[in-house]
Amino acid sequence: MKYPVTVYGDPLLRKTAKKIDKDSEGLNEIIENMWETMYYSDGVGLAAPQVGLSIRLFLVDGTTGADEEPELKDFKKVFINPEIIETTGEEWVMNEGCLSLPEIREDVTRPDVVRIKYFDENFIEHEKEFKGFAGRVIQHEYDHLDGVLFIDYLSPLRKRLLKSKLSNIAHGKVRPHYRIKAPAK
Repeated sequence: MKYPVTVYGDPLLRKTAKKIDKDSEGLNEIIENMWETMYYSDGVGLAAPQVGLSIRLFLVDGTTGADEEPELKDFKKVFINPEIIETTGEEWVMNEGCLSLPEIREDVTRPDVVRIKYFDENFIEHEKEFKGFAGRVIQHEYDHLDGVLFIDYLSPLRKRLLKSKLSNIAHGKVRPHYRIKAPAK
């Protein structure tokens, strides 16, 4: 089942998501539905708050970046209750977009490397370091679990320039090819 994507203006996107346990009812179905939603929406990552669920879960499929980073050939992961341990490396700029902010893309600076502890879909604990495109997407999706959007990294001037686009999103005046859930008025 494809979930509608929760968009900018919904207070849920600004909340800190809650931890989940391995006995959470319907978790496998939620993960399956999130994959389906992400692929239908042409995303490379999706966090649970983006589909209206305030739980600490996101997933990433970085295989589309395998042409430039061959190690991403099989990079498809579920992150449950993740904790960023540290970010290191050189900061670099990349143009980011977000399914919850349709029609907006902006340059965002992030560190190159992220070390993260998380559980996979089988509740096996991992602690790994990711860099490059994978590290970037992980940081972006992790931010959603703490109520942070990529636009929060922009300068005040850049945010002012986006004000009308953000207002249009918040009022449901955008029509991406995927289903969205506009904030209640």
